[in-house]
Amino acid sequence: MSDNEKITLGITGMTCAACSNRIEKVLNKMDGVEAQVNVTTEKASVSYNPDHTQIDDIQAKIEKLGYGVETERVDLDVFGMTCAACSNRIEKVLNKQTGITQATVNLATESATVEYNPSIIEEADMIHRIQKLGYDAKRKAEREQQASKKEQQLKKMKWKLVSSAILTLPLFATMLVHLFQISIPAIFMNPWFQFALATPVQFIIGWQFYVGAYKNLRNKTANMDVLVALGTSAAYFYSVYEMLFANMPHLYFETSAVIITLILFGKYLEVAAKSKTTMAISKLLHLQAKEARVVRDDEEIMIPIEQVVVGDYLVVKPGEKIPVDGIVKKGQTSIDESMITGESIPIEKGVEDAVIGSTINKNGSITMKATKVGKDTALASIIKVVEEAQGSKAPIQRLADVISGYFVQIVVGIALVTFLIWVIFVSPGNIEASLVATIAVLVIACPCALGLATPTSIMVGTGKAAESGILFKGGEHLERTHKLDAIIFDKTGTLTKGKPEVTDFIGENDVLALLASAEKASEHPLAEAIVSYAERKQLPLAKATSFEAIPGHGIVALVDGKEMVVGNRKLLKDKQIELNEQVEMLGKWEAQGKTAMLVAVDGQLSGMIAVQDTIKPSAVEAITQLKAQNLQVIMLTGDNKTTAEAIAKQVGINQVYAEVLPEQKADKVKEVQLQGKTVAMVGDGINDAPALALADIGIAIDTGTEVAIEASDVTILGGELLLIPKAIKWSHATIRNIRQNLFWAFAYNSAGIPIAAAGLLAPWIAGAAMAFSSVSVVTNSLRLKRVKI
Repeated sequence: MSDNEKITLGITGMTCAACSNRIEKVLNKMDGVEAQVNVTTEKASVSYNPDHTQIDDIQAKIEKLGYGVETERVDLDVFGMTCAACSNRIEKVLNKQTGITQATVNLATESATVEYNPSIIEEADMIHRIQKLGYDAKRKAEREQQASKKEQQLKKMKWKLVSSAILTLPLFATMLVHLFQISIPAIFMNPWFQFALATPVQFIIGWQFYVGAYKNLRNKTANMDVLVALGTSAAYFYSVYEMLFANMPHLYFETSAVIITLILFGKYLEVAAKSKTTMAISKLLHLQAKEARVVRDDEEIMIPIEQVVVGDYLVVKPGEKIPVDGIVKKGQTSIDESMITGESIPIEKGVEDAVIGSTINKNGSITMKATKVGKDTALASIIKVVEEAQGSKAPIQRLADVISGYFVQIVVGIALVTFLIWVIFVSPGNIEASLVATIAVLVIACPCALGLATPTSIMVGTGKAAESGILFKGGEHLERTHKLDAIIFDKTGTLTKGKPEVTDFIGENDVLALLASAEKASEHPLAEAIVSYAERKQLPLAKATSFEAIPGHGIVALVDGKEMVVGNRKLLKDKQIELNEQVEMLGKWEAQGKTAMLVAVDGQLSGMIAVQDTIKPSAVEAITQLKAQNLQVIMLTGDNKTTAEAIAKQVGINQVYAEVLPEQKADKVKEVQLQGKTVAMVGDGINDAPALALADIGIAIDTGTEVAIEASDVTILGGELLLIPKAIKWSHATIRNIRQNLFWAFAYNSAGIPIAAAGLLAPWIAGAAMAFSSVSVVTNSLRLKRVKI
């Protein structure tokens, strides 16, 4: 009988004592559980009997009640992995650990991302568990340290490769003698000379394969190291036996040495190529400003960017980078935000406009106030999302993971069967021929290519998309995007600019000046549009001496002694103002989805004005491209049907859901999903959060703020709608690349193993093929860098 164990769980989602009481009551009904839940500390103290109840059961019960259990996340660098069998083994073991919610191990980035409950398991426990498996792990280093370690790793690999190649070259020459009867120095054919060259390759340079094989076998698993160690050892020790006991020895020292050298060469190329897949992150990091000109004690001084704090006033001169996120407090300029938003045209910025760190100030000197620094800036958020996406797994990888988990054991079994078939049936009693076929089978089969097929493509695809202003939050979202059947757009702020503008005005400039003067007293968005329109025409504005807003109808004001009545037909009729035939234009504007108003001065109809939330310049082209991709395009809005249909017609959308309340938007997404469609929802990431969350893919249109990034699966930086069809194309291109990688990885092993088993493949050729299979997969992934979308 086990003693009770005690844990403390952080609980999220509790709002009052009723919540804590409910959780406590339900937990105490579980077999062997005693719990106390404190709403103030948001903690649950739980005593439980592990013979009757597991921690996972307790956590599941809390989550079923609608609350959450606090977890933390840690990123680890994992050392010693050589193939997919290694990463799968570590991932499997971590996911079985009590207290770990989810663990993902990425062979391509040589890292692990672990979500865990710190009350149950500590970071040191995870690292210790990884070490017990024969690998090593440390908390993820800073990127500069990682780059340095990668350089050191490449240098070490290069040294071993060069040493191995020098020792192997004379042995390779003996192979050419057998193949082409060339002439070489006689000493090269001496068994003891070959032994002297092959031994350091086998046991010094190749010792890493024995260490890896031992650690895996000790933990009752197998990986690439096991295959290489078995294959090369068979060739080496058979040659030693022949050298010592045969009169006419048949030696295979060259086979073991060449295999080890070729595998080292392949691994070197693989590591070098993999480092190129992370170049997108490096490019983003290089965008960051290194220094800032801060105003302190009325003096401008240059300080390192790390020393800037929220609230600092910074001076940015033409041609310099905006140091951090902030707000313009003085001056005007245009800013190139292309590196963040993908928008190539510089954006005009004035007082109180927001600016993004790392963008480039083009032509004006400004003073700005820092609002976000360090890890809180837009660029830091973008880098974080890209790193997480590159470390995640796509569902398409599952099959490869399952196969990799059993692959080595199956290959060893095939190799044993091959040996028996050859020695008994194909070439009875011929150990040499049987061994050659067996070695070839062991060496050619490696799950490396399978393990690299998906993550390398994900890394390149998400990185290149990020350079365009498209942020995929994870591999699963990147994969699901290519399956979309329908895409729903919120109207305001997504298809439209979200800010009304004057589209039409009939009347004299002095009437417009009086109108804008009257509207200046109003805070209504339509009034702001009219005032802005008059100011752009540089008309002089006066101050209204009286002002009255009549809800739903318009305004009445007194400007320069003139009575202004602005509003709909009913308001003017109530004021007994006579309307003429020009009012017909009002109906035409309204049919186009515009808000139309009549303007009367001192009781006489003097003008008409129309205001509309205008569509974004790229909206029509974006919708056209999405339709060309065979997607059903739908618009969703709270506007009335007439306005909604007018806007939809302008952008080329045929299906409209109008007069939809914010809380009903998610219902409309569900409605389309029930038609069997895979649905994307496009919104601003805040008001549309429920619909974004419910959609198969939530696409947030924003300028890189944390809210939009957190609310969505895909974030389009800067609001450029043309990036939406581009995101879908990136998804298709990346998934196509993954499928190519998986096809060739499967095809390579499916064809290579039977050919090797049939004795049609020399072991050294099998080694070369195995080494270059991984390189070919990584190289194919790097082709995505050159894809034009």
